[in-house]
Amino acid sequence: MPPAPLPQREGVDPVRIRLPEGDAWATVRDHLVARLAAGPGVVDRMLREGRFVGADGAPLSPATPYAAGLYVWFHRDLPAEPRVPGGLDVVYRDEHIVVADKPHFLATMPRGGHVAETALARLRAHLGIPALSAAHRLDRLTAGLLLFTVRPEERRAYQTLFRDRLVRKEYEAVAAYDPDVPLPRTVRSHLVKDRGVLAAYEVPGAAPNSESRVELLAHDGRLGRYRLLPRTGRTHQLRVHMNALGLPLLGDPLYPVVRGPVAPDDFRRPLQLLARALEFEDPVTGAAHRFVSRRTLDAWESYAAWAGGGERAEPGPPRQAGQ
Repeated sequence: MPPAPLPQREGVDPVRIRLPEGDAWATVRDHLVARLAAGPGVVDRMLREGRFVGADGAPLSPATPYAAGLYVWFHRDLPAEPRVPGGLDVVYRDEHIVVADKPHFLATMPRGGHVAETALARLRAHLGIPALSAAHRLDRLTAGLLLFTVRPEERRAYQTLFRDRLVRKEYEAVAAYDPDVPLPRTVRSHLVKDRGVLAAYEVPGAAPNSESRVELLAHDGRLGRYRLLPRTGRTHQLRVHMNALGLPLLGDPLYPVVRGPVAPDDFRRPLQLLARALEFEDPVTGAAHRFVSRRTLDAWESYAAWAGGGERAEPGPPRQAGQ
């Protein structure tokens, strides 16, 4: 496959398509109109502007003949995205990896309506590293630490750490405090996340495919601050397991009740979940790494402000677990 002839734009790669076998199209333009949802008007405008190019970087014209196997590159029009509040802090950087501390509501990688307003695109543009890639992902609603790789040839080595459960991941969460829920404990269940469905669910009686350790760090009689140690990495795993204990996370729009996706410009109630720490042995350098987020969960810092200014009963100062 030839390299992309177009540079990134705002940290976002150009789109690449390969023309399939077939004789239904006389020109590349005809195929693009049939293939792209943008419609003929947009395709014709982009052709006039020279935005579709071949492997040599030369613009394609409306009359360019169709040729199966031809690669075509272009940049889509970026969607209008609200700026996600909060900085994307780099906590560590060397010639192999970048570790960043992302805010709530920032997606990890371009997908759907989140393109330039993603951690990957922001870091590529800010650090000037076009080849930067994410070694793993966090949900858009979750804040905290993300690991990125600098060199494409090393990406697999770091991804394998996560696949083989060689990364110790530590999360922090805020949820209701219930003295009748015995902690610490390990939660295991069989989780399923169907494509196109917002919430994951547990399958009773099925062999467990997920495991989370839940520990109570402190409480104030109403809220608890929890340490969550996932051994597996299923979608929404920690959120589902906390909900199964009767301790759904504050700010969760899916568990226990699906209230729909959070609007792209709604930053009022961040999910109270933070990827607090990453610990692993570097597969390239052999160095022992431990990185810790500098962020805090605002519901624990100030419940009244987080909840919208309502009054809160003051049961006393926070107590450590066991007090």
